[in-house]
Amino acid sequence: MYSQYRHCVSALITRKDGKVLLVHKPRKDDAWQIAQGGIEEGENEKEAASRELMEETGIEVAPDKFEICDQTYQYDFPEHFIKAENPKYIGQKLIFVKAEVPNDTEVKVDQRELDDFKWVEVEEIMNYILRKEYLEVILSILD
Repeated sequence: MYSQYRHCVSALITRKDGKVLLVHKPRKDDAWQIAQGGIEEGENEKEAASRELMEETGIEVAPDKFEICDQTYQYDFPEHFIKAENPKYIGQKLIFVKAEVPNDTEVKVDQRELDDFKWVEVEEIMNYILRKEYLEVILSILD
């Protein structure tokens, strides 16, 4: 039925004080995550991360400041989403990148794709990110 997964980049942004940026999607369940978005044709992972981060949070990080991580996370879309949205793909494959920003970095969520954000301690992430496999990948990168 579906032949592939949509390739996305997930940008793990930390501040110099060690706090991690979490963003909130305006939906009922599973709303907290790290900034992410689709890799567009002609973009590499770092370019996509830079663009998505700017669009969604107003944070400017040059592509060459991102480090590509070894970890990836692939998941299938829920059946109700597939029925309602009829997407081109069966799910998404997240490629992780990370970058550090100054402690005084301002965040301005776009109020469309995202409606809130928090800077949290690494030990607090599990209070927000509920998908076990996704959480494990994020924690393994921060370890």
